[in-house]
Amino acid sequence: MMDDQSPKFFFRGTSILLRMVFFSALSISLMASDARFHYLGSLRQAGMLMLYPFQWLANRPEAIYQTLNEYVVTQTTLREQLATLKNESLLQSSKLQQLQSLEAENNHLKSLLMLSENSQFKVRPAEIIALINHSYSHKVIISSGQEEGVIDGQAVIDEQGVIGQVTRVFRYTSEVTLLTDRDFAIPIQIERNGLRAIAYGRGNRYSISLPYLPANIDLLKGDRLITSGIDGTYPAGLLVAEIAELKTSSNSPFAIVHAQPLGGVHNFRQVLLIEPQEKSKSLNEAQQISQQDQQQHQQNRLKAQELLHKMQERTE
Repeated sequence: MMDDQSPKFFFRGTSILLRMVFFSALSISLMASDARFHYLGSLRQAGMLMLYPFQWLANRPEAIYQTLNEYVVTQTTLREQLATLKNESLLQSSKLQQLQSLEAENNHLKSLLMLSENSQFKVRPAEIIALINHSYSHKVIISSGQEEGVIDGQAVIDEQGVIGQVTRVFRYTSEVTLLTDRDFAIPIQIERNGLRAIAYGRGNRYSISLPYLPANIDLLKGDRLITSGIDGTYPAGLLVAEIAELKTSSNSPFAIVHAQPLGGVHNFRQVLLIEPQEKSKSLNEAQQISQQDQQQHQQNRLKAQELLHKMQERTE
């Protein structure tokens, strides 16, 4: 016998509207009660504590991505900033070196200007534009020539001392042979005691020599050499060099004397040319000195003859 009741394929409980009304009322009452009495705070704290590990794990991929992205961006930015700072540092360093060079050159020019104003001879400024240094030949090219009135044999100096002498003149430039050239010679005088000698270049840019001086000559290391003025090229009293080496030997009657030039041709580019008319003036002064020496020599000779004649008369 079959059961008259057929199975229900679709079971229908409480209606959806009724359940929505029920749970809405329950939610509102729970929120009102919690807002009033705060009895769900501990429950929420426990729930958050239990859910924190899952929340931390869920946020890890994004946090790792953000960290890596910030690291890469930071490294790239730091590298760019470092490269920029290096370039700026190099630029500032080059500017500082140029400033120091300009300051030194400015001080050198001031010294030359003071020398030209205070000196008793006329000078003309010039600039070294090239160096010609071979094994034993030391020469420079300056930026003045025939157009500026430069002539052969003209003296070249700076504020520290004698540089050399013009040996060839071109239209716009001139060649100057330096003190250290092996073919160069200059009459000098010891500033301390007035002894005269001739200094020769050795082909060494830092040294000149005073050959054929007796071993017992009155010289000291550090003595300064000045121009004697007897050659008519250089005015008397210009600084030339300083005694740097003095040796004597029992096997030789001559002393070995080397001096270091005081001129700064290897440090600066500006020099001074002594005007040609000053050369003639110096030559006249040298001739006057030579004539005075000859007159003094004749007077001494006459006195010696008179003394000899008197001695002969007394003997007779």
